[in-house]
Amino acid sequence: MELANRVFFRLYQCANMLHKTGTKAVEAEGLTTQQWAVLGALSREQADGGMSVGDLARYLMVSRQNLSGLLSRMERDGHVSIVPDGRDRRARNITMTESGRQVWLKEAQPKIYSYYEQALDGFSVNDITHTLHYLLKMLENMQRVDEMQGGAVDGGE
Repeated sequence: MELANRVFFRLYQCANMLHKTGTKAVEAEGLTTQQWAVLGALSREQADGGMSVGDLARYLMVSRQNLSGLLSRMERDGHVSIVPDGRDRRARNITMTESGRQVWLKEAQPKIYSYYEQALDGFSVNDITHTLHYLLKMLENMQRVDEMQGGAVDGGE
């Protein structure tokens, strides 16, 4: 259990450092790591027509409540558009605005890639592949734990 404690503590530290140093990397664009994650999710080909709040929350593995305030700020800043879904007026559809796309593609992404290079300095392709494998394996286990606890990783209330 001592080894497990060390793994989870280091994971906690990495998450905190990602928020701190990642946000610094994109702060000139007016973004945080959370906003960077939203823009990244919305920039995917699968999200061309936008995403519902619930789908975005499930994809990012956050609650709708946590996402709601973040999306409001991003809408205020002109990065995303929030409109009623055409199929279900109660649902809201989130899309990246043209301004948000410019910030994402032209300003933020080059800085994010530079950040990745710095954060992964000394990692081989093999190291990165193994790290990704083990993080995905841990994530799947945590999702099972969440389901057993009756949690809402799926973005629901």
